[in-house]
This record gives sequence, C-alpha cells and structure tokens, in this order.
Amino acid sequence: MVEEAEAVADEVGLPNLTLAAIAPRLGVRMPSLYKHVAGIDALRRLLSIRAKNELADVFARAAAGKAGAQALTAMFDAARNWAKAHPGRYAATVRAPEPADEEDVKASNAILNIALAGLADYRLTGDDAIDAVRALRATLHGFVSLERAGGFGLPTDVDRSFERVIAALAQTFKSWPATTKDG
Repeated sequence: MVEEAEAVADEVGLPNLTLAAIAPRLGVRMPSLYKHVAGIDALRRLLSIRAKNELADVFARAAAGKAGAQALTAMFDAARNWAKAHPGRYAATVRAPEPADEEDVKASNAILNIALAGLADYRLTGDDAIDAVRALRATLHGFVSLERAGGFGLPTDVDRSFERVIAALAQTFKSWPATTKDG
C-alpha cells in the first residue's frame, strides 16, 4: 500500500494523497485500507520514512568515494534529480520527525549523517556543522521548489545556475565564519 501511496503522491502531490485515491488503484474499497493502516496520517508517516530512507540511499550512493566540493556536487545533483523524478516523495522528506518517533528519527538521521560526512573536509563540527547542513538543505529545497513551480523563467541555463550555487556553497564552507559570542 505504501508503494501505491508513493506513486499517487508523485503523480498528484503529497497534499492530494488520500485513502480514496489509493483504494481503487489497489482494487479495494476504502474501508478495507483501515485493516492495513490507521488512516491517512499513519500512511503519510510510513511514506515519509520510506522516502527519507530512499533519499539517504541516493545521497550515500552519490557521495561514495567523494569528499568536499565533489561530494557536495554529487549529493546535490542526485537529490535534485531524485526530487524531480519523485516530487511527492521529496515533499514527504521535508518535515522533521517527532522526537518520540524512533523510526522516523532514524531515517532523518541517516540523511543528516551522510550530509555531515560530505562536509567532513571542511572541518565543521558541532553547531557549525548543523548550521552548514541547514544551509545546504535550505538551498537545495529552495532551488528544487522554485524549479518545480516554474520559478526560473529567465533565459540563463538553470543547470548552470545550480552548479554555481553548489560551487558557492563549497567556497563558503571553506571559510565558514566562527560562531559569534551571541550565537
């Protein structure tokens, strides 16, 4: 059932994922789905965990054997391509897990740990590393979201812009500012 939910989310968008949309595709009536899942929120949780694990795998395969700017470029390219191919699944990865949800925390941490490993050459640790991961995530999400929504209408090549964004982040991480007294 989760596989069908993935397909529906990718086709119509995560906000439009409903049990009513899944049931006919599985050849069952909607009440039958409650034998397998407590409701749409439970199904979205399962979808999110699977999508996070899939994205972690995409990151890991892309970054394997790479470091620094090469790792960042590979991870960003792979994540962007995966998000384009699976927009509903990508949307399911955005929300942070509930702290008590061990399975979702584990899936989210898999992505975090791969991102941190990709930043290892920049020697960022502790809160600085978390800040850098947040910068990566915000940049990737912003770019992917704008691209998907048709937000890049200027004639300059979008792939070129994406490459430059990654290069700029890599350069930024080389001289990441020290934490201020107030922060």
